[in-house]
Amino acid sequence: MSEKRVSAKRKAKELAKYLRDERPDYAYMKSLFQCLRAELEIEVPKPVKRLPYVPTEDELKRYYDVVWKAKNFQDMMIIKTLLYTGVRVSELINIKLSDVDFN
Repeated sequence: MSEKRVSAKRKAKELAKYLRDERPDYAYMKSLFQCLRAELEIEVPKPVKRLPYVPTEDELKRYYDVVWKAKNFQDMMIIKTLLYTGVRVSELINIKLSDVDFN
């Protein structure tokens, strides 16, 4: 007894006939579909929140060893500045030498 659903595109055309005179905007449509979900008792699944990866102590030690022994001075300074200041990468690329207080 499983009936085939009407395609979403076809159902949208049917709904558009009813809604066209309303001249709905995004906020109205959002509110309408929230009410429709409640009326049809449809639950919106919440996305699963995953914790960020936390490196092990050994991985951190190896990372710091590589940074401190870097042969490319510019790369080493960029990484150290990121680690010591906590600035975002987008902020770091805009730092000028005149912005740095060496005292």
